[in-house]
Formats: sequence, structure tokens, C-alpha cells
Amino acid sequence: MTSTSVPSAVEPLRLPPSIIERVTLIMDCFDRPHTRRILEQVAQQTGLPRSTAYRILEQLTRLGWLDRIETGYKLGRRSLGLGGRELGRGKLRAAAAPLLVDLALRSGLVVHLAVLDGAEVYYLDKISGRTVFDVPSSVADRTFAHCTAVGKAMLAYRTPEEVDAEHGAGLARRTSRSIDNISVLHRQLSRIRCGSGLAIERGECFPGIGCVGMAVHGDDGLVGGISLAGPIYSAFERFAPFLVRAARAVSDDLRQFQEPSGHADFFVNPRSRPRSDAAS
Repeated sequence: MTSTSVPSAVEPLRLPPSIIERVTLIMDCFDRPHTRRILEQVAQQTGLPRSTAYRILEQLTRLGWLDRIETGYKLGRRSLGLGGRELGRGKLRAAAAPLLVDLALRSGLVVHLAVLDGAEVYYLDKISGRTVFDVPSSVADRTFAHCTAVGKAMLAYRTPEEVDAEHGAGLARRTSRSIDNISVLHRQLSRIRCGSGLAIERGECFPGIGCVGMAVHGDDGLVGGISLAGPIYSAFERFAPFLVRAARAVSDDLRQFQEPSGHADFFVNPRSRPRSDAAS
């Protein structure tokens, strides 16, 4: 008896996913605003060839959807702008809140907590001091970063090329004292960068009002900034040590938000840091 074997059904070849599917697989690896992944982790989690994963990661980085850091990749500004950055901002606000109140009580000035958003600063919090003097700013306000001390303190952590990209088309003025020359801005940022990290402005954002600002850092670099604002004649240099201590304390508190991998729960671009060992 001759038996005839029935050929088994041949499974269709599995086609590689489309580029949209590949991008989706990779973006799904970054499921939280603070998640960090190295290339090998992305390739393993997605099942994509290492070379393919690397090529897409680099394309997403160039387009701003991801940022490359020393420990791999993390969500970039465009991804976080869809809503994820609110988690990080909430933690910054929570870490800073008690220190802002203490700073306002010690200095008697108005305290701002802000983040850098492109060419603007965005105010996350505002605490009034003991004096009746007030500053015409509000939480959720935006203003030109180059017109404020806290904005300049944060801009100092950007490269000159990045500053040119954001501000090269021209600097708008808020008052007659505002900087409107990019070369002048670069010189000021260089002094901040090479000095203590403190920035001071007088009357550049609001007439009759001055400000001293300093940046705040997480493990990956810049996360925001704190400023003291008051009458233009205020001796802001005298309050600089209070501001330096507060900024360092907020930075220390932020580093308590850790993933198991040991990376901070924040998502800002790493910058070279000015020295913070002395107040100007």
C-alpha cells in the first residue's frame, strides 16, 4: 500500500513591519516620561535588528521625538510636549514648593519657579514675599527668556548654536533696557556659564523691577530655574547665597526621584554646567 503524504501547509513569510509599525514599537519602549533605554534594550524589546533600531532611534532623535543622553535615549521635547512633561513639571513644583516659601520669607522678595520652553520662560509657581511690593507676573505666564534673570540662567546651559537657533531671528524687547543684540546676549551667557551660574537683570522685563536667577538641575542636567524679583534698586547680590542654597536643595530633592536603574525622573537636555561654587 502506497501512502501519499499530504504536504503541510506552508506558512506565509512574515513580512517586516512597516516603518510606522517600527517607530511605534520603538516609541512603546519609552512608556513613561523619565524612561531611559540603551540601544540593546530597544532592539531586544522590539525584536528589530540592532542596525534597524539604531537607524530609527537616530532619526527620531534628529526630529526631536527622542533625546540622546550618556545613558542611551529618552523622550524628547516633541514627545513630552504632547502632555507627558506635566508629570516632570509636577515633581519639580512639589520638590521646590517648601523651599520657595522659605526663600520668600528670608528675602522678602517675590520668588518665581520657571522652566525654559524654547525661547520663553514658563512660570510654574510664584510666592510673594513679606513686602507689599508685587511683580506683574502670574503662574502659567510666559515671557521672553532673554529678558529675565531666570531665563538667562537657564539659557547659559544651552550651546551658542542652540541659542542662535532659538533667538537668531531677532530679540524682542519688553522695555527700553531689554537686550536686542544677540552678541550682547552671548557675552552675558558666557559670563554666567563661566561664573557662578547666577544671572541678574534690572528693568529688562518689567520697568522698575529687577531679578536674580539661578538654574536648577536633575541628574540629566537642567530642569528649571528659581528667581528673586523686587524693586530695581534691590541689592540682589546680597540675596544670592539664599538663592544658591535653595537651588541646590531643590536639585538634591529632585535626585530622590529615582528609577531602579538609578536615573532621575526628569527629561531635560543635558548641558555643561557653570560652576556653582561662588555667588557673583
